[in-house]
Amino acid sequence: MNAKRRSGTPVPPNTPSVDRPAPPLIAAADETRRERLRLAAVVIAGAAVGIMLYILLFRFVDDGLNGVFVDWFFSTFVSTWEVDYQTNTTYNLVFNPTGAKEFFLKLGLAFVLILVVVSAIAAHLYARRCSRETAERAAELLAFFMRHDAEASEVFPDGFGALALTATEVKSTAEAHERALRDEAQRRSDLITYLAHDLKTPLTSVIGYLSLLDEIPEMPREQRCRYVGITLDKAKRLERLINEFFDITRYNLSHIELETESVDLSYLLVQMADEFYPLLAEHGNTVSLTVEGAPASVEAPGAELWITADPGRLARVFNNILKNAIAYSHEGTEIAVAAERFERADAPGEPWARVTVSDEGATIPPHKLEAIFDKFFRLDEARATSTGGAGLGLAIAREIVELHGGTITAASEAGRTTFTVELPA
Repeated sequence: MNAKRRSGTPVPPNTPSVDRPAPPLIAAADETRRERLRLAAVVIAGAAVGIMLYILLFRFVDDGLNGVFVDWFFSTFVSTWEVDYQTNTTYNLVFNPTGAKEFFLKLGLAFVLILVVVSAIAAHLYARRCSRETAERAAELLAFFMRHDAEASEVFPDGFGALALTATEVKSTAEAHERALRDEAQRRSDLITYLAHDLKTPLTSVIGYLSLLDEIPEMPREQRCRYVGITLDKAKRLERLINEFFDITRYNLSHIELETESVDLSYLLVQMADEFYPLLAEHGNTVSLTVEGAPASVEAPGAELWITADPGRLARVFNNILKNAIAYSHEGTEIAVAAERFERADAPGEPWARVTVSDEGATIPPHKLEAIFDKFFRLDEARATSTGGAGLGLAIAREIVELHGGTITAASEAGRTTFTVELPA
C-alpha cells in the first residue's frame, strides 16, 4: 500500500511505502559527512592551539617563575662587556645565536614529542568512539535489513560492502530455512488431514463386517471366512495408519540415542530378510542376499561382517529401506540386498561396510530423488492408500546412519532404484 497525500497533490515516485519504512541510507551518508567535518575541525583546532602554546610559552613560564626564566635566558645566551650603573645601561651586548638555536631546537622537539603523545592519546580515544559508533550503526543497519523487505544497496552506505554481502547471505539462508520449515509444517498438516480421513474407511469396513458376522450367526462358512479375511485386512490397514500417526507425533519429540555394541551385519541382514517373508510373499516379491559376493540365508549366513553399531536402530534403518523397496517395486520382482567390506578413497586403511538394497520399479525423477530423505516427503503425492506412509521412514534412516558416522544415498536409473548405506566397520 503506497503512501498518499491530499487530493490534488502528486505523490513523488520515491515516496516510501507505509508497510516498508525508508532505508536509513541518506541518514548514514549525512552522518559520514558530519564525522569528516568534525575530524577536520579537531585537526585545525589542535594545530592552532599548538602554535599558540608555543608562542606564549615564554610568557607563561616566565610569569609562573617570576622572571627567573628570562634572567636565565639572558645570562646564558647574552654576554655584557660594560655596564653604566648610573644609567643602568649595558654596552657591547653579545648574543650567542648558536646556543639559542640549539636551545629552541631542543625545546621545540620536546614540545613536538609532548604534542605527539597527546595527539596519539586523543586519536586512540577518538578511534574507540568512532569504532563504537560504527558498530552501533552497523547493528542498526543490519537489524533494519533483516526486519524489512529491502535491497542491501538501499540500506548499507559506502564502506559497509562486506557487511552488506554477509547480511545478504545470512538473510537468504534464513529465508530458505523459514520456507523449508513452512513447507514441512504444511506437509505434516496435510498428512495428518489425509490420515484422519483414511482412518474412517478401514474403521467403517471393520465395524460393518463385524456387524454382519454378529447379526448372521448361521452365515455359510465360506462367506464367513471371506468376511473375516476382509475384516483382518482392514484392521491391519487401520494399524498401519495409527502407526503413521505415532511416527508423525513422536518424530520431533524424541532424540535418538545410540547404544552401540559389536554387531554381525551379515547375520542381521539374514534375520531381516527372513522376517520380511510374509510381506514379500503378499506383494509377490523375493529377496536375494549376498555377503562378500556369496549367497547368504538363515541356513548359511555366510561370512561374518562385524561392525560397532546400535543393533536395534540399525535394524530400523534396513526395515524402512526394505519396506520402501517392497512398496514401490513391481509385483513379482526380486529385491537384491548385498553387503561387503571396502575402503573409502578419503580414508585409506580404515575398514568400512557397504549395504545396497536394489529393486525394480518406476524410475524416480532426479528432483524427487534429491528430496527422498526429507521429512514428510512421499513419492506418491496423491497419497494412494496402498503405498507409502507418513514420509518419515527414509528420514529416520538417514538420521540413524549419520549418527553412526555413515552415509546413505539413493540412485534411480532405467527402472532400478538402489539405496546404499556405508558404515564405519
